[in-house]
Order: sequence, then structure tokens, then C-alpha cells
Amino acid sequence: MNTPHISVVIPAYNAAWCVARAIDSVLSQTWNDYEVIVINDGSTDETAAVLSGYRDRINVLTQKNAGLSAARNAGIAAARGEWIAFLDADDWWLPAKLDAQVELVRTCPNIGFCSTAALIVSPEGKTLERWDDAGANGEILRNIFVTNATVAGSGSAVMARRSLFDQIGGFDTALRSLEDIDMWMRLAAVARYACVREPMTCIVRSPGSMSRNREVMRSSAVNVMTKNRDLLGARDRGAFWRMAMAGVLADYAKWRYRDGERAAALFDLAEAFALAPVSRGRLLVSLALAMLGGRKV
Repeated sequence: MNTPHISVVIPAYNAAWCVARAIDSVLSQTWNDYEVIVINDGSTDETAAVLSGYRDRINVLTQKNAGLSAARNAGIAAARGEWIAFLDADDWWLPAKLDAQVELVRTCPNIGFCSTAALIVSPEGKTLERWDDAGANGEILRNIFVTNATVAGSGSAVMARRSLFDQIGGFDTALRSLEDIDMWMRLAAVARYACVREPMTCIVRSPGSMSRNREVMRSSAVNVMTKNRDLLGARDRGAFWRMAMAGVLADYAKWRYRDGERAAALFDLAEAFALAPVSRGRLLVSLALAMLGGRKV
């Protein structure tokens, strides 16, 4: 059996409504040296029936429901390719996505992982905004700490060398959210990153998804920022890390305030100010005054 150049890993949980679109977007790629691994993570809907319709065109792994990280890890363990490309079941790729990434790593062979710019779309496919690369200036690890969304497209756009997972391990199954950010931090600590500037990935944003998941995301963000602090160089583990953590808390303060939780938002700002009164102080004070005055932030 020939070894594919790329293994595409698609975790699927109760994804009967969308997984065919994701799979079809892979099967329509102009780059055709790949395998498709779909992990049915204990689905209770018709996901298995949808997957059975693809028969010999994809590999299906079925497991008890264990979460997104465990599903991705199962796909990594089964992958035979030199590269692993991740795609969530509710997202999809444009036809030249893999071709563009292969060309990128051929041009820059020392790259360890890469992504593409992405389009954020509604469930109906309407473009809402564009997610561009924010980490092309070299210091990718520091950039991710400052802006968690640095890696464009994240878990549906990244392609990484298979060998790197042997070095750093799989996705953290203890995290309930932001397990992708955690992984990109760990990859960035050992490998170079680059991004295809053209949007090749479509990310679905459901109405209200941020509000529903905000507290889980906040807890995971604090956890990820803390557990990976030692990945930074010694000079960045002090004031730089505190500035970055304060920025994360300020972001969640704004989201809490917009959801009507002013006291919790002000608590986040106070915690952020204690961490970085010099580098973030002016921003944090202006946010607090706006919230106390009932203004929009």
C-alpha cells in the first residue's frame, strides 16, 4: 500500500448534518496524494450512515465519545502520511487548499506547520468576515501568547509534520476548549510556522456560540496560558507573559460585559491590572470607566 503524502483527520460527533460537506471538500482537492481519516466520536445521530456512503474513499475510526482532542489523537495515531491536515466536520476547504500548503512547504522546507487564511461564514455559507494570518513576522510563539487567534483557520486549516507529534505529544484531552491553541503553542516552541495568505478554509460560526461557550473558553484560556508559560524564553516568562495574560483577561472582560455581567467583567479587569499595571494599565482603566458608565466596549 502506497504511503500518502498527507493524512486528513476529521473528528465527527453528531455531524450527520455537515460531515459530507467536509469530506466532499477534501475529495475535491486539486492535490490528490492524501488519505482521509474520519473519527466517529460516539455519534448518536446518523453520522455512521453518512460515512458508510463513502465506503472505500475514506477510513472510518469509531470510538466511544471521548471529545475533540481524543478524536484528533486517534486520527494522528492512525495517520500514515508525512503531514497531517486537520478539518472539523462543520467546516470545509476550497479546492486548492492542500495544493497551496504543499507549495508553501516546498518553497520553505524548514517549516514544521502551516495554515491558510480563512473565511468566517454563517451556517448558510454567507461570508461574515475574513481571518487573516497574524503570525508571519517570525516570533510565532510570542504572537500566539499575545493573540490566541494568531494561527489563521486554527483546527480546520493547520497542516503539520507527523513527526512533530511524536516529539511533543497529542492534543491535551484535559482541556474542554482551546485545545487547538494549546497545540499551536507547543508546535511553535519546536518548529517554524507559515501561512498561505489566500483564504482556503471556511469556518462556520453559529449564532450565540461565543456566549454559550464563553466561561469554558475563559477557563481553558487561563489554563493554556499558564501551563505553557515555560515554553517561552526565560526573558519572556515575566513581564511579557503577565502582559499577555492581562490581555486575555481584558478580552474576556469585554465579552462578559456585553453579556450583561458587569461585576464579573470588572473583576477580570482588576485581575489584569494587578498583572500588568504598566503595560496594560491605560487600556484597562479606560475599559473599567466605560463599563462603569454603561458605555459600549
